[in-house]
Amino acid sequence: MKHYVKNKDLREALIESKEKDELTPEALKMISLMIDRYSTKFSYEYEEDREDCKSFAIMDCWQYWRGYDPEQSQNAFAYFTTMIRNGLAKGWRRLYKNFPKSKKISISQNNLYNI
Repeated sequence: MKHYVKNKDLREALIESKEKDELTPEALKMISLMIDRYSTKFSYEYEEDREDCKSFAIMDCWQYWRGYDPEQSQNAFAYFTTMIRNGLAKGWRRLYKNFPKSKKISISQNNLYNI
């Protein structure tokens, strides 16, 4: 298996997926690898929280992968990275919805504050 995802390979897999109207196993592997890698940029109090947030990212990618238009953008990697980041953040907000609003919450690439 590849060490990481190349934009060209992801784009080709997505074009093939659109032709078949379903995600190909190769596209799914690449998206999963991106989610695994991107989730390490954040810190979580418990490893189970990371897995829950990754599930949100997987769900978003599964629901919205058809939104990528190869005619409009050559950069499939950026499209999915943004979707993955938003999915992870959505999961984090759901897990920590009772986090005090007076505290600043950062979901930047650099860190994610622990509770």
